[in-house]
Amino acid sequence: MKNYKPVFDALFKEAGKVIVGQTNVMEQIMVSVLCDGNALLEGYPGLAKTLAVKTLSELMALKFSRIQSTPDLMPSDITGTYIIEENSGKREFKFQPGPVFANIVLADEINRATPKTQSALLEAMQEKQVTVGTNTFKLDLPFFVLATQNPIEQEGTYPLPEAQADRFLLKIKVGYPTFEEEMEIANRYSAEATHNKLKVILNKNHLLSLQSLTRQVPIANDIKKRAIKIILSTRTNKDVVHYGASPRASIGLILAAKGRALVKGRNHVSNEDINEMAYSILRHRIILNFEAERKGMTTDDAVKHILDKVK
Repeated sequence: MKNYKPVFDALFKEAGKVIVGQTNVMEQIMVSVLCDGNALLEGYPGLAKTLAVKTLSELMALKFSRIQSTPDLMPSDITGTYIIEENSGKREFKFQPGPVFANIVLADEINRATPKTQSALLEAMQEKQVTVGTNTFKLDLPFFVLATQNPIEQEGTYPLPEAQADRFLLKIKVGYPTFEEEMEIANRYSAEATHNKLKVILNKNHLLSLQSLTRQVPIANDIKKRAIKIILSTRTNKDVVHYGASPRASIGLILAAKGRALVKGRNHVSNEDINEMAYSILRHRIILNFEAERKGMTTDDAVKHILDKVK
């Protein structure tokens, strides 16, 4: 299998002209894209979540649209609606596509939208199509929903229901930069305004062929069995987990590990890929029990506990 590491290295290097640090976040978003999955980015305001997604869409020459979620956002504001148009004296309904008709849709602060509006995104995420009235419109491939949410300010928000969170392949945590990175951000963005023209590294066709390549990355049987055991133990490990992950997580973990192997330039999946991707795959799919919450454990602590058990 050809080594694609130089391609991804070039992509991340180019992204580095705009984004300082956040290497892990960029890698994980890329893994999600390679697996043809949607990702949920969680982090405090001002950590360049929106900028990261916008930059990646530029580097891959993909059509980008942003939906700012608010409580008064209607499903038709996302999917589009029919408008009356007058044409040579005749009135007819014409479909006006909404922002969901793009390749990368960024749903900013998705937990601020009402459940009805959140579910309008669901069909697009799962079926790659949109139904308005009696008509169904296919979305242009590749298609991804990358949503962001803010872990603070939970008043007046609508947390994603478990069934909907499960539709996101990965939940990526966006952390604060280090001192050196923050220094670089301050230097870069407080000096003269420069507009970096980014070079396109991949296009739609490259991406679609990389997606099918991701599925062909070989995985040894014992590693595959371990991945399944990790997911199974989220259902049986009642000392920390109240509610475990579905088979969707098993598929996701194996696929994401293949995607990470491709990004890292390896021609097979290693145990390290499984360990690394288990956090993003499971942190939004498991619910801790009362005892674990009382001890102040986070879902990441629970995943670590499970990984240590399943050798």
